[in-house]
Amino acid sequence: MAKILFVMTGADHWTLADGTRHATGFWAEEAVAPHQAFRAAGHEVVVATPGGVVPPVDKGSLAAEANGGQEAADRIAAGLSAMTELEHPVRLEDVDLDDYAAVFYPGGHGPMEDLAVDADSGRLLVRTLESGKPLGVVCHGPAALLAAVREDGSNAFAGYRVAAFTNAEELQAGLGEQARWLLQDRLTEAGVDVRVGEPWAPHVIVDRNLVTGQNPASSEPLAAELLKKLG
Repeated sequence: MAKILFVMTGADHWTLADGTRHATGFWAEEAVAPHQAFRAAGHEVVVATPGGVVPPVDKGSLAAEANGGQEAADRIAAGLSAMTELEHPVRLEDVDLDDYAAVFYPGGHGPMEDLAVDADSGRLLVRTLESGKPLGVVCHGPAALLAAVREDGSNAFAGYRVAAFTNAEELQAGLGEQARWLLQDRLTEAGVDVRVGEPWAPHVIVDRNLVTGQNPASSEPLAAELLKKLG
C-alpha cells in the first residue's frame, strides 16, 4: 500500500477580470474518481491544502447537469461524502515529499486563485518532478504548475507535454470572456507544451513521470495511468 498526496485548493472563489468573485472550489468528480480508484487499489490518500483549510467543493460540480444526469450526480455526491480525508487536511507548507509515493492535483477553478501563485506548492511540484515519483494533475489543476519556478526564473515544466483545461472549454463553459487570464495561454507563455484534445472528451498525456488530464472526464483515465506508474 502506498500513500498518495492530494494537493487541493483552499479557495472558495475565483476573482474575475472585473474584480467580482465567482464562487468555486475543487471540482467534485476530479477528486472523487481518482480517490475511488486509489482506495480500490489499496492505497492511502492524504489531503493537503494551503494553511490546512478544509477544501471547498464547487457546488456547481454537484449539479445534475454537470454530471450527465441526477444518477451520476448522486454517485459523485456519495463518493464525496466518503472522502473523510477532506475533513482533516494537513498543511501544504508542512508536507514532506519523502512520506508519499505519488502526488495528485485535482482541478476546479479554485487552483486558479490560490495554487497558481502558491510558492509552497510550486516547490513541492519541482521536487516531485525531479524525484521521478508519479505526479498527476487534471483540468484546472495545472494552474499550480505556474508557480513551479526554478531559481533562474524558468518554469520546471517548460518543455513538458501537458493536457489542461483549454481556452475552448473555458469559453464554452461561459467564464472565458470574464477571466483575467486563461490557463492554456498562461501555461504556453511559461514554455509548457499544451496538447489540446476535443472539448469535454477524455484526454490524458503522459510525459516521463508527469500525467495530466484536460477536463473532468479525464480524471478517471488519469488515475488509471498513475496506478500503472505505482506498479
